[in-house]
Parts: sequence; structure tokens; C-alpha cells
Amino acid sequence: MVAKNSSTDSPKLEDATQSLIAVESSSTSDPCECVNYYLCPNKTLNTNGEGIIDVRINDCGSYLEQCCPNGEVKPPPARLPPSPTGCGFRNSKGVGFKIKGATNGEAEFGEFPWMIAVFHRIALDEKSIPVYQCGGALIHPQVVLTAAHCVIDKDNLKIRAGEWDTQTKKEQYPFQDRDVADVMIHPKFQPGPLFNDIALLFLETPVDVAPHIGVVCLPPPDLIVNDSRCFTTGWGKNNFGKEDMYQVILKKVDLPVVPSDTCQEYLRNTRLGKYFNLDESFVCAGGEEGKDACTGDGGSPLVCPIEGYPEKYVQVGIVAWGIGCGHLMIPGVYVNVNLFRRWIDEELTSRNFDISVYQY
Repeated sequence: MVAKNSSTDSPKLEDATQSLIAVESSSTSDPCECVNYYLCPNKTLNTNGEGIIDVRINDCGSYLEQCCPNGEVKPPPARLPPSPTGCGFRNSKGVGFKIKGATNGEAEFGEFPWMIAVFHRIALDEKSIPVYQCGGALIHPQVVLTAAHCVIDKDNLKIRAGEWDTQTKKEQYPFQDRDVADVMIHPKFQPGPLFNDIALLFLETPVDVAPHIGVVCLPPPDLIVNDSRCFTTGWGKNNFGKEDMYQVILKKVDLPVVPSDTCQEYLRNTRLGKYFNLDESFVCAGGEEGKDACTGDGGSPLVCPIEGYPEKYVQVGIVAWGIGCGHLMIPGVYVNVNLFRRWIDEELTSRNFDISVYQY
């Protein structure tokens, strides 16, 4: 994930030993205990107000912990608060806390509750090790939408909902892992040019909808979003190359949707050449320097705001391919989700899944 002012020295997804951001704890002379931020309700996390996590280092060594005076530590919540009903609700202020001072494109915890991490299990020393494969989006509690090129010829897949910082389990609400029971690749997918690059992952058991886990809305077949400014999210690399690293904390990038004819002209000015034709199964977004999806972001959603519904989003694209990452006047290429809406409906209906969950 390429974000403005992003650093290229982020820890690798699989072997980082600490997170990217940290909080500055409130100073106190009283004996205190380092606890998860939500277990110390009477202390502010910084001078700007309660529940605001500042992006700095603290004495507890973790940005999700603070030094809480003895006697003020409360037990963890017994139950989750109610979740919004319906699809596509973005938590722009985060869930449980809000980070402050983030300059590297970090998403808030739970900001994009439909975001999914897809893993492929591999055998290692007689153990099964999950390895990050790509991104995806939850469109039903038991169905994930992703790119075909991410999961074709892959078995033993699992998904993770509610993930944010891949190197900690200290968030107030835990992630949920589910095994993939079946993979449905679009029958017209072409691995070379990546035409019709879309797939559905059917889970063995549904995830539990929670404040930080929910489904995204899907577009009707006739939706046009050329004037929208949208978001893509992921844990992918900052640049295209072996020397660059995967992200630890989920990143977000805001991008303009680029009309297909304009996108085709931009792409013809690259190594694709003047005869390149952009297939109808794609849409484009981006073209702003330093802002793009990148390696490892494949399958991740491109979501746009729904007109008239603040904080509600519809998935218009799936990260597919690009020419480099974050170059000026070179948009990224995404799967055109509305072109496949009927196929998605048919696949879910044939398995008796309720398709109204992603309708708005």
C-alpha cells in the first residue's frame, strides 16, 4: 500500500517484532500497571482528550497499553456493544479509540470493518503455517469477495476478519479466523491478462458481526462512480520490489476514480504501448503520485461513498494490477465489481445465502 509520505522501512508482515505506532502515556507519580487502553477508563491517553491515541512511544512499550494507577483497572467488557445494521458502514473515528498524529496512511482500528486478510496454509516442520496471501472484502458473514489471481490453484485457505495490527492481539475486540470451504473462480477468468479477475470464498462457518467486523455494500449493475473519491486498503508493500516490506498496520489510500477512456490513454503511455485496450472487466483509480495499491494488496477492495448516506460505502473495485506503484498519471487497475453483480447474486442464491445483506 503506497501512501503519501509513507516509509519504505516498515517491518515485514510475517516477522516484525513491534508495531508502527505507539502512544504517549499520561504522566503520573502514582504506582501504576501497564494494561490495555480500554481497561483504564478514568485516564486520558493524551492531552487532547480521552480515547485519543497519540502516535508516539510510551513507557509501556506498546501503543495499545497505558500506565493505569493501581485500583483503577477495570475488567474487560463482558459483551460487545450493538453493531450498525446494514452494509457498508465505515467507522471513520475508529472503534474503541482513535489514533492521532498518524502520517503514514494508517487506517483506524475497525474503520473498514469489511476488510479481510486471506491466508494460505503451508506445511513446515510437520506444522501448518498460515502465510498471508492477499486481501478481500466481507460481502456476507459467510462469503468473501477477492481477486481470482490471488486464490487460483490454492487450497487450504483461511481468512481473518477484524485484523488491524498484525503484530499484536491487544485490540479491544479480537479478530476472527475462519476456514474456507469452497473457492468459486469466475468461469471466464483469464490468468494472463487478468480479465474477469474475481472470486468468491465460501466459509465453513460465518463470522460474527461485531463493531469492527461487518459487510460492505455491493453496487447495482448500472452504478457509475466517475466523480467519486474512494478508498483502497491493505497490508501490501510500499513499492514493487523484493527489498520493500509488507505493512504491519492496515493502510488506507484515498483515490479518485478515473474514467475508463482516460485510464486507457494513460496506460498507453506506459510500456503497454499505444495499442493497449482496457477490458470492460476493469475500472481505474489513482494516478496521483505516491498514492496507490501495490504488491500484496491484490484482492483488496476499492470502496466509494454512497451518495446521500454519510459514512456508508459500496465496493466498486478489487485490486487487480498496475504499472509500478504510485506513479503520477498512471492509475491502478481494479476489477469492475458492478459488471459481476448478477454473477455474485446467482452464486450466493444457489447456495441459499441471503443477498439482501449487501444491498443498500
